[in-house]
Amino acid sequence: MYFVYILECCDSTFYTGITTNLERRVKEHNTSKIGAKYTKVRRPVKLIYSKEFSNRSEASIEESRIKKLSRIEKINFLKNNV
Repeated sequence: MYFVYILECCDSTFYTGITTNLERRVKEHNTSKIGAKYTKVRRPVKLIYSKEFSNRSEASIEESRIKKLSRIEKINFLKNNV
């Protein structure tokens, strides 16, 4: 099981990622050195979207698609999917 997720950082920016353990990964983003470099300086982060996929390939395709969206497009995506 894989999850694509979007975090909202304390500066209102978005971070998109992929994981097999959503709860652990969000905790890492907020507290550990394992969290992404981008989120380390933008803590706390809040999980605002996640979607489950059955395999890594599908999840990676969706993660890439979301990352290519502009901020406005991401906001619209979130409005329609949360």
